Amino acid sequence: MKKYYHIGINRLSLGLQATNNNLLKSIGRIHTYEDFLTIYKSAREVGFKNINVDLMLGLPTQTLEDLQQSLENIVNLKPEHISVYSLILEEGTVLYNKVSKKEISLPEENLERKMYWYTKKNLEEKNYIHYEISNFSLKNYESIHNTDCWKQKEYIGIGAGASSFLDGKRYSNSLLIEEYINNNKKTIEEILDDKSKKQEYVILGLRTLKGINIQEFYNKFNIDFFQEFNKEYEKLFNLGLIILDNGYIKLTNKGLDFANIVWEEFV
Repeated sequence: MKKYYHIGINRLSLGLQATNNNLLKSIGRIHTYEDFLTIYKSAREVGFKNINVDLMLGLPTQTLEDLQQSLENIVNLKPEHISVYSLILEEGTVLYNKVSKKEISLPEENLERKMYWYTKKNLEEKNYIHYEISNFSLKNYESIHNTDCWKQKEYIGIGAGASSFLDGKRYSNSLLIEEYINNNKKTIEEILDDKSKKQEYVILGLRTLKGINIQEFYNKFNIDFFQEFNKEYEKLFNLGLIILDNGYIKLTNKGLDFANIVWEEFV
């Protein structure tokens, strides 16, 4: 961490997920909450003044009380940024297979939503700004990288398995560290055409609480948003999922709960 800090890396993101060790074990994590605390303390001692902590909700056997305890523990550490993600089961993973075989069960959807809204209210009361569906930050500590991604700005990923976006192409570095060191054979993941760029810009922009600036959309694509997506807007507006507010198209509170439905309209 000292080397990272002294070569100019100024932000760390720590994938804690929960402060309950039983929960961590149930999702296959090999660290404990105590391990995390050691790393967090060391990072502060080295000099890092911009730290993100990842938490998850909707985990197997997780209760609202578990989430409340995790939030309380983390807020007391005063990280500059907190990301809170709902669990998404990836096919082929151990956790996916266990749920499929009913060896473990996930919380009901209404409980997962209750966890989300508790998180939003609790963190906002602690002066964290909810600026993207899953992200909260203290003032002026929004993730620059994440914000640039949502605006389709280019970025370069460094290290084995890291992803980059350049010249309209997304690619990832070799996953094997020896191969990365020797020749870093890149894998092209996606090449965006004009239509895809517009669709993605809308989907990513609607992840943010501020939403899409329709003037910026015109400046970027030289076409009016409503000329391109009026049908989708009308449908989602009538469902109460999005709204036009002071030049921005953004999710309503109802839209936050049904964001996947919103995004699917632009695919």
